[in-house]
Amino acid sequence: MPRILLDNDTGIDDALALVYLAAQPEVVFEAVSCTPGNVPADDVARNNLGLLSLCGRDDVPVCLGASRPLGKELVTTPETHGPQGIGYARVDSGVGIAEGFAPEVWVELARENPDQLDAICTAPLTNFALALRIEPRLPELLHSVTIMGGAFFHPGNTTPLAEWNIHTDPLAAREVFAAYEAYEGLPEEKLPLVCGLETTERYELQPDDAAAWAIDAAADRPLDPDGRGARLLTVLDDALRFYFEFHEQHGYGYMAHIHDFFASAAAIGDAEYDAVTTTVEVVADEGPAHGTTIADPRNLWGRRPSARLVTENDPEQGISRLRASVVDLVRRLEAEDAG
Repeated sequence: MPRILLDNDTGIDDALALVYLAAQPEVVFEAVSCTPGNVPADDVARNNLGLLSLCGRDDVPVCLGASRPLGKELVTTPETHGPQGIGYARVDSGVGIAEGFAPEVWVELARENPDQLDAICTAPLTNFALALRIEPRLPELLHSVTIMGGAFFHPGNTTPLAEWNIHTDPLAAREVFAAYEAYEGLPEEKLPLVCGLETTERYELQPDDAAAWAIDAAADRPLDPDGRGARLLTVLDDALRFYFEFHEQHGYGYMAHIHDFFASAAAIGDAEYDAVTTTVEVVADEGPAHGTTIADPRNLWGRRPSARLVTENDPEQGISRLRASVVDLVRRLEAEDAG
């Protein structure tokens, strides 16, 4: 039974990843923490609370952390994810933000549950870096860590060299990987599993894939248009339509890279992949290489490894799993609403 600490900056692909995780009955959310990135942290929290409410997960604590990256101003991405972070969609919830500063919440939970919690970071690593400053033993205390970030053997999507999450807060990313490199005696399986653009951009969601969710969910009987299942499908449709349009405008075609879904599925053992152990270095200095991530899989530096870098995955298997998860969740919500 995965017990998850999720840190995100919701974000359309973050939203899809959150819904996917919420669709897994065996997944327990210990906390969802909000990092400023695609939108400011308050908007991230609103999106998370609204999506969790639609998914029947009102009990999940959603907490705020940092309000800006380490050492630089926040630059958001309304052109990519819409002004509020989830495209044309809107969500709301009657549940408020949980008390506590997210990095402190992570540390407290990790200390109380050593080797039990799986951390998933689909945002800039600001909150994780601050948590490591509070508790340097987090690499040992956490059961696993999965990070969506970096472009190692692939062009960047923010600059020619840099991926968005890392470029938004390279100082935080550098601190995180440096902490793992410095941690002596750490088992290989506790190194962060890093999902960079070379594998996440292989996950291309097509409009037909998303359209099939509603068709499958209503195969046995029509959905209640006022029910949570139908409303969730509408939210996903409105969010993804914006994301499809963004990708088309930038020459990818009318489709969407669902980076954060792959990372989340890999984190709970639901996506197939291969990985190589490596040292990761992050360029935090200003200049054209700002935010660049460098891997050393041949160990030319002769340094202790700080990550397991995903090198291969199976998008067809993963997208099929996503389809089944969304359909199962919608049907479950329909059944619950019907009493």
